[in-house]
Amino acid sequence: MEDLDQLVANLTAPVNKVGCGAMRELEAIAQTSDQVYPYFDHFLALLDHPNSLVRNRALTLAAQNARWDGEGKLDRDLDRYLAHINDEKPITARQCIQNLSHILAAKPHLAPKIREALEGADFTRYPDSMAPLLQRDAIKILKQIDAISEIDRNEQ
Repeated sequence: MEDLDQLVANLTAPVNKVGCGAMRELEAIAQTSDQVYPYFDHFLALLDHPNSLVRNRALTLAAQNARWDGEGKLDRDLDRYLAHINDEKPITARQCIQNLSHILAAKPHLAPKIREALEGADFTRYPDSMAPLLQRDAIKILKQIDAISEIDRNEQ
């Protein structure tokens, strides 16, 4: 395994294979350990990167590290994350929506804000080949939110 600092630096590598490989390694580590969480602020900063591939990586890593976010960093920057539901690039929008499932699993209290963002999303700006996929992804996350709400009602 490469040094974590180098993997994080590679997220913005000009060669997509290097950047994607670094993301996959960091993602695998984040699934079982909080070793990557110290870079959380960096992942949040990359949400604003001009390259959509880098934004995709940042969305994935922020979502995967939500489980370790006891400091509430994602809670504070959730609007920045959710803005990518309508990213200029449909693939990035899709990455954002699909990764919401990890955020909901780690932080179910964010469900109302996520629901609001999904319900306010406008997928008509995307090509006909992508809009239905985005809508389907959004519906899947909304169903996950409904399940969380049902569990909460049953526990009360």
